[in-house]
Amino acid sequence: MPVHLLIEGIVIGFVVAVPVGPLGLLCINRALSLGPASGFFSGLGVATADALAAGIAALGISLISTFLLGHQMVLRLVGGLILCYLGFKIYRTNPSEESSPASNINGLLSAYATTFLLTFSNPVTILSFMAIYAGWGVESLSGHYLAAAVLTLGVFIGSTLWWVVMFLGLTAYRDRFNTQLLGCIHRISGAVIAVFGFIVLLSLSPLKSTLGIQF
Repeated sequence: MPVHLLIEGIVIGFVVAVPVGPLGLLCINRALSLGPASGFFSGLGVATADALAAGIAALGISLISTFLLGHQMVLRLVGGLILCYLGFKIYRTNPSEESSPASNINGLLSAYATTFLLTFSNPVTILSFMAIYAGWGVESLSGHYLAAAVLTLGVFIGSTLWWVVMFLGLTAYRDRFNTQLLGCIHRISGAVIAVFGFIVLLSLSPLKSTLGIQF
């Protein structure tokens, strides 16, 4: 077993997971409003998608990457609309009107599936791992399926470790978040998520080339 690939994967997965983007905010919001389990399963969806993208990038599976890149306009459109919807929904939700924590299996699976699809359907995910491998000096694993599987496992473990650390912290301090503070978090995180979705949609517009905007 190529242990060095497992270690590299763990480090890469952890580093990739740390920056808090729109999906990270979504996971945190779910952890605070619907309970740590919902937030953790949302993070697990991101970790799974990251690991799968890492494996595809390592193997150089052109069929999948070509499909995602070839349909990136549609995928980014759908992803942007979903982010706008989720952001608007979170912004308008009153914490006092929240349903009970999503501890049932359907609620947890839904939380997992949402973040997995949003992460994996974004072509940038695979491209980012290709860039990371190039900068990290990870050798090409094309045709080496065991080695790629080990690297993929490492990325999953590293990304999952970050979400475990985050949600242990959120669980420990969750009782300190009163309704008023949760309301502020809802509005801020909802607005930021919606803005990210709007930026994705704007990147598809002819206005992007006119203004020279880069996304």
